[in-house]
Amino acid sequence: MPARNTQRFLILADGQFDPMSSKTANCSIRYMPERVVGVFDRTHAGKTVQQVLGFGGALPVVGDFERGLDLGATAVLIGIAPMGGRLPAEWRGWLRTAIERGLEIWSGLHTFIGDDPELGALARERGVRIFDARKPPASLPVADGRAAEVDAYVVHTVGSDCNVGKMTAQVELRNALIERGHRARFVATGQTGIFIEGWGIAVDAVVADFIAGAAEWLVVEAAKDADIILVEGQGSLIHPGYSGVTLGLLHGCCPDGLILCHQATREYIGDYHGREPWVKIPPLPELVEIYERAAAPVRPTKVIGICLNTYDLSDASARDAVARAADETGLPATDPVRFGSAPLVDAIIQGAMAAK
Repeated sequence: MPARNTQRFLILADGQFDPMSSKTANCSIRYMPERVVGVFDRTHAGKTVQQVLGFGGALPVVGDFERGLDLGATAVLIGIAPMGGRLPAEWRGWLRTAIERGLEIWSGLHTFIGDDPELGALARERGVRIFDARKPPASLPVADGRAAEVDAYVVHTVGSDCNVGKMTAQVELRNALIERGHRARFVATGQTGIFIEGWGIAVDAVVADFIAGAAEWLVVEAAKDADIILVEGQGSLIHPGYSGVTLGLLHGCCPDGLILCHQATREYIGDYHGREPWVKIPPLPELVEIYERAAAPVRPTKVIGICLNTYDLSDASARDAVARAADETGLPATDPVRFGSAPLVDAIIQGAMAAK
């Protein structure tokens, strides 16, 4: 588990730094801005993070990697996910430079940099730590329903697609619940959440038989000091590539309640690896039914709220989308980043009280 609140990051997001394609970079900037010194991206060099993302203030975007390191970085955080999570050849020189200068490398790639014959060996030689967040624990259980036995109230975010706000929703909800005096824990199941929270398991790198077991283990661990557990979702049950990890999480964490996340303007599963989108996202009430029916044989549960991502809508259109989602589903709805998380927090607290 990495040390928290010590490293200062130059975020590597070259060529993909924007509101939708740099999830790790964006969430790190949103939730730990005090630890970010700048972003390396030649496409937007010379701009501020605020100008690119709409938040993040005056943090600089630089087009020269070594200049970025000179901003006071003590670590490089890989802030984008290239195709297949593999290490692009061009990045090797940048990472070599960082290691030679003694900077840690924090990576969420499927390619484990610590195992790389060149970069891993150089890091060991220089005594530089490489944190491969996606590397799963050596031993994980096969799930057997133990997550359903914890005393804590377990809430799991599920989605219409990838990258619609499942992690963001849980971090916002955790922060709001703590502000209201509740013992709430956010359970990270992906590399970005692990970077923010300091612990978790990137379940998409776990052998399929143990995905549910990883989710179960995380819930049991979190329940040791929490009354409300917020499990980060991954993928979507209707995604043609990533539905397996979604179902493993759903069955492994045995949630008491679900929060359905959706980007209000998205009609199809997003740009599927360069192909034309062809999987149409069903209406929200149908998605609610899909998730509840999938969970039911293992642990009956209900969707208790709708979380919308409205970043690309005007304020008025966003409010209309939230009202429409609430009307269509009969459930509380909000965009927690834009309008606050109170409706979903209230639903969680009501659910937790009813479960006692």
